[in-house]
Amino acid sequence: MEPEHLDVLIVGAGLSGIGAACHLSAKCPGRSFALLEAREDIGGTWDLFRYPGIRSDSDMFTLGYAFRPWTEAKAIADGPSILRYIRETARDHGVCDHVRLGQRVVRAEWSTPDARWTLDVERSDGERRRLTCGFLHFCTGYYRYDEGYTPEFAGIGRFGGRLVHPQHWPEDLDHTGKRVVIVGSGATAVTLVPALAPDAEHVTMLQRSPGYVLALPARDRIADALRRWLPARLAYALVRTKNVGLATLSFQLSRHAPRLAKWLIRKGVQARLPEGFDMRHFTPRYDPWDQRLCLDPDGDMFRALRRGSASVITDEIETFTEHGLRLASGTELEADVIVTATGLQLQALGGATLAVDSDDVELSETVGYKGMMFSGVPNLAITLGYTNASWTLKADLVCDYVCRLLNHMGAHGYEQVTPLPPGPSVARVPFIDLASGYVLRSIDTFPKQGDRTPWRLHQNYARDIVMLKRGPVDGEGIAFSRRPADAPGDALPAAAIDGGGRERPLEVVAEA
Repeated sequence: MEPEHLDVLIVGAGLSGIGAACHLSAKCPGRSFALLEAREDIGGTWDLFRYPGIRSDSDMFTLGYAFRPWTEAKAIADGPSILRYIRETARDHGVCDHVRLGQRVVRAEWSTPDARWTLDVERSDGERRRLTCGFLHFCTGYYRYDEGYTPEFAGIGRFGGRLVHPQHWPEDLDHTGKRVVIVGSGATAVTLVPALAPDAEHVTMLQRSPGYVLALPARDRIADALRRWLPARLAYALVRTKNVGLATLSFQLSRHAPRLAKWLIRKGVQARLPEGFDMRHFTPRYDPWDQRLCLDPDGDMFRALRRGSASVITDEIETFTEHGLRLASGTELEADVIVTATGLQLQALGGATLAVDSDDVELSETVGYKGMMFSGVPNLAITLGYTNASWTLKADLVCDYVCRLLNHMGAHGYEQVTPLPPGPSVARVPFIDLASGYVLRSIDTFPKQGDRTPWRLHQNYARDIVMLKRGPVDGEGIAFSRRPADAPGDALPAAAIDGGGRERPLEVVAEA
């Protein structure tokens, strides 16, 4: 029995995958497609993470889709609100019927003679099946969903209390009246401190080294004012443009004037802390945006520190004990609950392996093309959002580019598009340019990138608009081809040749 064939398969039904499906159904209506989701519901990160206070670390006017305005009150939104937004988008754009839950892509093999991918898919019941497709779009993010990162702490098995990783928060955990220690200083720790502090006996954030924390209002007053007087789409577009500009300004200031950026952040933090607070707990050793800045909506974490319901300790763990932790300084830190907010594990393509014409693909030996394809790997794209701005800004651009690419191939009868590796004069550098621990631990398994366009992964929305949305799809560094006339397989369908008929407009609120 021949495996089912689709024109496009999207892997992952989270924020990126649902967005990709919406773009595809509107801009390439003649193409068949499906979304394969390994978990049992859509939503990705926002369905997986259930820890107290879970929220976005970007404003929803830029984390939201370009084609669907964010209408809720808070700009820094809680996880359930974001999950509801994703599900409503899928429903309203007719995507739900294309989603296949409990199906994990284990391996994908490309055949040039057949001009198609063959996917080995493992169902949640253990059954294996095969699917084929003409184009493969991975929207799986870049970290492992089944397991977070916990260092090998000495004596961790001795601890007699509850040990929790935020990625798998237990529903039965009651922290009321408990002494809680949160190990970590990233976005998750900054979120958990104010969420747990009101009911816990005390919350301690234990950090090996400090990170940058920026307090911002959870609501955007300018957005509130504009939405009172302007149509929702226009207001959304204006606020989206404003926030993109502010984020870009923050990043460029940090890159070109790091001392000034550090001073500004430090002054903002100092103003929110109790008088005489030891500022070394909020003075990182690195420059802003060498790692992501952590947002503290409405300064809730700083408020907990002022009230005394939470505290910060900068020290290293020597060993776990039966009753808590012993630190390198000799301090004994007692705890009933220890939360290891120690980060994520990077994983490309959701853990799937690739082969091209029976040769296994070693991703680390490929070079990224426009931050979304790999050299030598045909008919495959990935969505990888920005590290210095909202994920979805980049995701929308990638999805639009994929649709333009597919329609270009259909219009010209091409069945294969393959990014080419750059010449030896183009230097190879790491694919993700953050110095965060979770990146450094696994970056060697990811593709490289070049030091110039089109092999450079720009962390710049304006430049990417020019390259991905306005630029040609048949420029430097990419090759298109047709299948030989006597090759096996079905003829290219007419719907693919003419682009699937006329595009249905996917109303985009803001391009820049």
